[in-house]
Amino acid sequence: VQLVESGGGLVQPGGSLRLSCVASGFTFSNYEMKWYRQAPGKERESVARISSRGHSTSYADSVKGRFTISRDNAQDTVFLQMNSLKPEDTAVYYCNARRGSDDYWGQGTQVTVSS
Repeated sequence: VQLVESGGGLVQPGGSLRLSCVASGFTFSNYEMKWYRQAPGKERESVARISSRGHSTSYADSVKGRFTISRDNAQDTVFLQMNSLKPEDTAVYYCNARRGSDDYWGQGTQVTVSS
């Protein structure tokens, strides 16, 4: 099982980034997917969630209206489009696949929002 995130980087406040997470080793379309983030000195927090077929999404209040989660089950990939980025969005972003007792994590991708 593998989850590989990409798309992080350094961006100015107000900018955009699109994160991708490619899955392998399990039946991606059967799993709910989430994005989490962890800033230095803080606990990991859930950012966005999407159901297995992509029919349902939910977001943390801090990113609602700015971030959009989506998935392509044909490509075993989940995305996080991040717009209007703020310095407080700076964190390592992780994707997570969950189904029953299965709980898989990627290695994370760094997002830094700074001028």
